[in-house]
Amino acid sequence: MKELELKYGCNPNQKPSRIYMEEGELPIRVLCGKPGYINFLDAFNGWQLVSELKRATGLPAAASFKHVSPAGAAVGLPLTEVERKIYWVDDMDVAFSPLANAYIRARGADRMSSFGDFISLSDVCDRETALVIKREVSDGVIAPGYTEEALDILRSKKNGNYNVIEIDPSYVPAPVERKEVFGITFEQGRNELVIDEHFFDNLVTEKKELPEAAKRDLAIAMITLKYTQSNSVCYVKGGQAIGIGAGQQSRIHCTRLAGQKADNWWLRQSPQVLSLPFRSDIKRADRDNAIDLYIGEDFMDVLADGAWEKLFTEKPKVFTAEEKRAWLDQNTGVALGSDAFFPFGDNIERAHRSGVQYVAQPGGSIRDDHVIETCNKYGIAMAFTGIRLFHH
Repeated sequence: MKELELKYGCNPNQKPSRIYMEEGELPIRVLCGKPGYINFLDAFNGWQLVSELKRATGLPAAASFKHVSPAGAAVGLPLTEVERKIYWVDDMDVAFSPLANAYIRARGADRMSSFGDFISLSDVCDRETALVIKREVSDGVIAPGYTEEALDILRSKKNGNYNVIEIDPSYVPAPVERKEVFGITFEQGRNELVIDEHFFDNLVTEKKELPEAAKRDLAIAMITLKYTQSNSVCYVKGGQAIGIGAGQQSRIHCTRLAGQKADNWWLRQSPQVLSLPFRSDIKRADRDNAIDLYIGEDFMDVLADGAWEKLFTEKPKVFTAEEKRAWLDQNTGVALGSDAFFPFGDNIERAHRSGVQYVAQPGGSIRDDHVIETCNKYGIAMAFTGIRLFHH
């Protein structure tokens, strides 16, 4: 198959629409559904991300994509009991596979953003992963294959219209890529940069210790950024992205946005949130939305009289700013990656408040000394990679 006709492009008025190969055949098969233009953009970016994560870590990997940027990415490490609860899988009587764990963690980091995602899996989709996917609101999935049982489960989703794409894992794209904007063709060499264990060797701070887990998390951050719309910043902990700030014009806004998402991920694990007395008829998506409001500045939207009764069996106490700060101060060991240099130390100040202890960035700012000094103030280890990772 050299080409596949699509319903429309980015918007319904953009017709005709297709994907096609100038030479050879498309490296994909559509096993179910009818994926659209944006679905394929998410699928192909996500497939590159998870393939690279698998190569870098040796672990199954998954990504949750929305609008050509990842909402989450993770490798297949085991879930803690708290993670099973905050990711709403504690009710599933399933022995999750490493691949299922990877997707649960990728989806769970920012469940608000992952709602209606396109999923990318590094390995053949198994039954356990398919069971998790089936219960989430999602547009589709791409993987190098599917077990028979997994495919049957996925084909039953959305009344048989769920998008399931199989990609040839041996496919290698041409070394030069092109795209057209305003009738003008742009051409560049593909970003084939390999992020390996030596990518973080140039430690420029007083703190020189970089544990293996921190190297893994920094690699996850940088690989995630490689496929995230720039400017972008990524916080990672325990093998999963916990906060991604994408497409912001100012780097400090990226750092703040991603930091707030990382804070929300940690606040969801607090006793105050874990003990919220939700009514049994409240769906998971509505719980996610309620938690997001409860831990934010608009908490009265769910705690006001006439509002809390719709969600809870009893009125929760206010989660005060002081209580939240005390809980956030317990978060440590977070890794932070940036796709370009930090121009000011304010990015490090903000990152420190979200438990960041390890940083990787290209370096090259005229204020590098100030950024390094800020890291030294907090005992943060920072590596200069010398490589920018813009993605547009």
